[in-house]
Amino acid sequence: MKKVALITGGTRGIGLGIAQKMAIGGFDLAINGMRSENDVESVLADLKELGADVIYCQGDISKKEDREAVLEKIKTNFSKLNVLVNNAGIAPKERRDLLEMSEESFENIINTNLKGPFFLSQSVANWMLEQKQKDASFEGSIINVSSISATVASINRGEYCISKAGVAMATQLFAVRMAEVGIPVFEVRPGIIKTDMTEKVSQKYDDLIEDGLCLTKRWGLPEDVGKAVAAIAQGNFLYSTGQVFLVDGGLTVARL
Repeated sequence: MKKVALITGGTRGIGLGIAQKMAIGGFDLAINGMRSENDVESVLADLKELGADVIYCQGDISKKEDREAVLEKIKTNFSKLNVLVNNAGIAPKERRDLLEMSEESFENIINTNLKGPFFLSQSVANWMLEQKQKDASFEGSIINVSSISATVASINRGEYCISKAGVAMATQLFAVRMAEVGIPVFEVRPGIIKTDMTEKVSQKYDDLIEDGLCLTKRWGLPEDVGKAVAAIAQGNFLYSTGQVFLVDGGLTVARL
């Protein structure tokens, strides 16, 4: 029987790259996003063409009632959940210097990028514990998609960096808590990935990549992250719970 994965923010960008590789890898999918189902019909159809049974769970993961509705729909349609991929995230509406960052921007980013994934993980972890108690052979995992910004400081989007650093610690916390029942938790840190989120600063990163920002001299693609997440979700790294998988083209390798 196929495993079921929930991918937040799974209709575009990195999330879609993950969903495509997971579908090819034999998972059935619950795709979460903010847009209406009519607006993502073609995306869902393409994922089904890859062999997955796919449901769409519209909702804002920063809101408790939406998180509850997403999980309820998965329970109704699949009756189980094996993999949670916390991918949904937003960037600041305006890149402002650290000394000018607004509280509104800080709260908005933290709510979506950290609070939402944390409490979704909490709910899913409890559900996975229930599934494990009912069936000792149950296999589950949680995979958090963060960013190199968890450790690489960008002073014109400090709220984003702080949110991703929080996700890094949340990964370790859940890894420790879930270890006793054999449910691993991982963090995947993408580098400079070509998506609609990075489109506005594409020229900046084109120049930096050309000047040697990354060891692999190109932009990262959603499929690069998707391949990593799918490999982890397949259960290939059970002895690596709590660890970070960097998908950054070597950007964070220290060099002289």
